[in-house]
Amino acid sequence: MSQDETTAEAISLLQDLGLQEYEARCFIALTKIHEGTAKDIHELSDVPRTRVYDAVRVLESQGLVEVQHSTPQTFRSVGIEEATQTLHQKYDNRIETLQTYLENTDYRDSGADDEQLQEVWSLNGHEAIESRTLQLVDEAEFEIGLLVVDEGILSDALFDGLHEAQEREVSILLGGQSETITARLEAELPMSRVFETELDWLTGQSSDTEVAISRIVLVDREALLIGSYYPDADGTQNEQAIFASGLRNGVVVLLRRLLSTGLAADRDPQA
Repeated sequence: MSQDETTAEAISLLQDLGLQEYEARCFIALTKIHEGTAKDIHELSDVPRTRVYDAVRVLESQGLVEVQHSTPQTFRSVGIEEATQTLHQKYDNRIETLQTYLENTDYRDSGADDEQLQEVWSLNGHEAIESRTLQLVDEAEFEIGLLVVDEGILSDALFDGLHEAQEREVSILLGGQSETITARLEAELPMSRVFETELDWLTGQSSDTEVAISRIVLVDREALLIGSYYPDADGTQNEQAIFASGLRNGVVVLLRRLLSTGLAADRDPQA
């Protein structure tokens, strides 16, 4: 990555963290020269000189820039470590505030019976699907069924979640589409039941042109996630998923029965 590309990416990230473009440009300019006048910042950042002062005042108020009241005024950025800590704290505070607002939002109960409730939702993107997978594992009360087709989903975070579930005495059944996957599952979680699936149709005939399953997660026999890779027009693989819940949801019942060969029959009164 070139210096210009690195600078552009840093400016973009600062904007994601709440700075305006001119503020981000001025801050990056000051990190390069450490201290300078408005003219120096203007020449390095391409921010109009009349706007430099406004941008620097905002940066000063956020603890990112210090001002020396000389003639002309001189500005300097705080150290990179201090700046990142300041931005990190600001970001965390916003997340905590958002969480408080959301928790205090009026919740209207539909009154539906949880056992009768049938829902199917879609998720798009590996990060969103990974996050929901970890949430399901974290919330499991008595049983987790995980069928791994794509070895790439075996992240450290997933193994950590499964280890924590074991400590909660959650029963864990792990299935792998290949010997490599099952061997890794057995090595990481030797106390769990592991089997190798022979369902070759999960991966399709051609991974480049057909939909292929990436993961199946069944938690407490009532929450189900099925991840799939869908080929885009340019040939890249985009992971999508459906998430279903409800003891009597048809999709959940079907997958529960599909996985029943590896589950103890006497523990599945709904199947």
